[in-house]
Amino acid sequence: MSDYAVINPATGETVREYPTISDEDLRAAIGRADTAHRDWTGTTTVQDRAALLRRLGEIHAERRQELGEIIGREMGKPIEQAVGEVDFCTAIYEFYADNAARLMADEPIDLLAGDGSAFIRRSSYGVLLGIMPWNYPYYQVARFAGPNLAVGNAILLKHAPQCPESAEAIEQMYHAAGFPEGAYTNIYATNEQIEWVIADPRVRGVSLTGSERAGAAVAEIAGRNLKKVVLELGGSDPFVLLGTDDLDAAVQAAVGARLENTGQACNAAKRFIVVDELYEPFLAKFTAALTAVKPTDPSSPDAAIGPLSSSTATERLADQVKRAVDQGATLVAGGEHDGNFFESTVLTGITPANDGYREEFFGPVAAVYRADDEDDAVRLANDTPFGLGSYVMTNDRDQALRVADRIDAGMVFVNAVGLEGAELPFGGVKRSGFGRELGRFGMDEFVNKKMIRVGG
Repeated sequence: MSDYAVINPATGETVREYPTISDEDLRAAIGRADTAHRDWTGTTTVQDRAALLRRLGEIHAERRQELGEIIGREMGKPIEQAVGEVDFCTAIYEFYADNAARLMADEPIDLLAGDGSAFIRRSSYGVLLGIMPWNYPYYQVARFAGPNLAVGNAILLKHAPQCPESAEAIEQMYHAAGFPEGAYTNIYATNEQIEWVIADPRVRGVSLTGSERAGAAVAEIAGRNLKKVVLELGGSDPFVLLGTDDLDAAVQAAVGARLENTGQACNAAKRFIVVDELYEPFLAKFTAALTAVKPTDPSSPDAAIGPLSSSTATERLADQVKRAVDQGATLVAGGEHDGNFFESTVLTGITPANDGYREEFFGPVAAVYRADDEDDAVRLANDTPFGLGSYVMTNDRDQALRVADRIDAGMVFVNAVGLEGAELPFGGVKRSGFGRELGRFGMDEFVNKKMIRVGG
């Protein structure tokens, strides 16, 4: 079997296989990207590139249903969520089309002494390699490639092996929008090939979204070759419930935060930390609401969760749940699967001695913890190797901001879920990686911030 193949996780059917790129073709692709960066950047303005991004967003909107169906076949995303992902991509491309010129503008520096002036001028970095995951096949590419193409960088994009059809569609849309040859290139490369792509002197930086293991491997190769890296890795985001005037609303928010993308989101809420006085009623209502959501055919417009993305993902999650229970956790509900359709599952009693205390459950599995008070809740929230996102729910505004300050994570959402936006920076700390994507900060990662000092 080819490294790249569409295997429908709902049925197990191998839909289509794609050949990996040869070494010769891959070196030629790097050369075209290098040429495109030098020639394209030198002959276009940020306004020119922004216009191409706007057209790219329009093409996504025009093909939204078709694109959604593709990733349903590839990784089992429910169709309404799939077309919603495409819509988010349109918003990202529109954001950079509208704001790229402003974000690239010269930035004056106030001089402490001497006559004349000084300023920062932002310019392109060069050829960038993107290594993208399967869970958001379009969105992950948009948030990396969109701002960097606006800057004038050229993109080599290695997608996940189970997402070759969407990878092909993305490249076609870039070409249809008017980007020149080499500005954006899809590469069906192996991990071994990626090692020497990173080392190639024409490649100036790498952005990876994926596992800790993949991030560590890429960062190590990039470090040896003095290449800049942005890493967005795993997360075990806390949902901290400290107070509420509407427990049912808090429960619905918790269910939504856990089950987005069938629970396969890095920044999904995975650990539900509830103060003592709310713990028992929350656990009862949350368990009922979560397990009422059943996995079903992702092509159905009513599907809230579908299958896990692959048999490997299912086997891994089943093993995690079993080990957690064997090590003392209580299986409150769920835990079974039929093929890749995994039941919504609730665990309690996970202690620091349990493997599950440190692991990320990538699927519809929720771990619920009881906290004595605010301080104990913060301690539990921060007692994890991860630090991507977090959620703080309370009816006390002062408490909300106080706890948000104390959470050791890259993002905090207060009293709401699902509020990500094209203008909001995305990224984490600790073993969740470093660097930011989206918004102003995402556009500033792979940019030469050149200081120019002019004498009086």
